[in-house]
Amino acid sequence: MLREGYTVVVWRLDRLGRSLRDLIDRVEDPDARGVSLRSFHETLDSSSAGGRLIMHVFASLAEIERHLIRERTNACLSAARARGPVGGRPRSLTSDQETVARTMYDQGSLTVAEIGTALGAGRSTVYRALGRAHS
Repeated sequence: MLREGYTVVVWRLDRLGRSLRDLIDRVEDPDARGVSLRSFHETLDSSSAGGRLIMHVFASLAEIERHLIRERTNACLSAARARGPVGGRPRSLTSDQETVARTMYDQGSLTVAEIGTALGAGRSTVYRALGRAHS
């Protein structure tokens, strides 16, 4: 629906395309049809040759930035995996409490809800602990 003389406005250049090639294609296609592109964040306007040059440079920098972020994220994830399975919410019951829950359950004198009340945990927590102790 873009017509000659229209201006496409984006917040940031990296929001316009997924990669440098995609961004360049999206900038060049409207430009060939006489439509200019403006970016608020980078304060750029593609209606001039200098503006198109700067857009290409900023697009390259944005792609490099995304690549660096991806590399840092992958490095942190690898380091976390090397440290072992740590993270998530801490367990409600200690291993001693899980053993007590298993003993109470095996005796059959208390219901799971009563075991949970005695240990200060919910029914579903006790069931999960019983499943871990049983496996």
